[in-house]
Amino acid sequence: MRTIRPLLAAVVAALAFASALLFSAAPASAHDVAESTAPANGASVAEVPASVSITFNNRPLAIGSGVTVTAGGENWADGPVEIIDNQAVQKLREGAPAGEYTVVWRVVSSDSHPIEGTFTFTAAAGSTTTASGPAGASPSASAPSAAVPTAGTAAPGTGASEPAADASQPFPWSIVGLAVVAVGLVIYLAVTARKKLAASNDPEGDTPAE
Repeated sequence: MRTIRPLLAAVVAALAFASALLFSAAPASAHDVAESTAPANGASVAEVPASVSITFNNRPLAIGSGVTVTAGGENWADGPVEIIDNQAVQKLREGAPAGEYTVVWRVVSSDSHPIEGTFTFTAAAGSTTTASGPAGASPSASAPSAAVPTAGTAAPGTGASEPAADASQPFPWSIVGLAVVAVGLVIYLAVTARKKLAASNDPEGDTPAE
């Protein structure tokens, strides 16, 4: 029995290794986060900007995005959200009045999960520029951006959202492959241990008859 104990210990170690491989992929599924907004959350600006934006730590997906920019009970967003690098940019219509604005955003992060949040800003004067600026222009030119603490407030239920139907990340096949190898090692060690145990229980089984 003493010869079997090291093999059983190896089997247990292999099982622990396989479990560690399978669960090591969990941290990689963390959702993207908003790093800053323009205008900054709670900021006061001289006039209504031509657009607002949210900057993320990764590039969000183009599908399923939406931003509303509300003041005086009216949504001043103009057209669909534009994804420019790692920013979600929403243009505003002409004639937006002075006052307090509430921006509610929702995008699909790079891990295919919807994330959402909100921020506010106050404009001292109404818009004096058109909503359609030069192509590719950054909205930070018309309004200050904010660091992480002022990136807005995540809306309730963000963490419980379901994955988007048409977006996915590459499956971690390398981790699955390592897990398969570990399971194969476990099976091999188990079979070897069984044969050793059978041989130790029948020490004369291989002795040739006289």
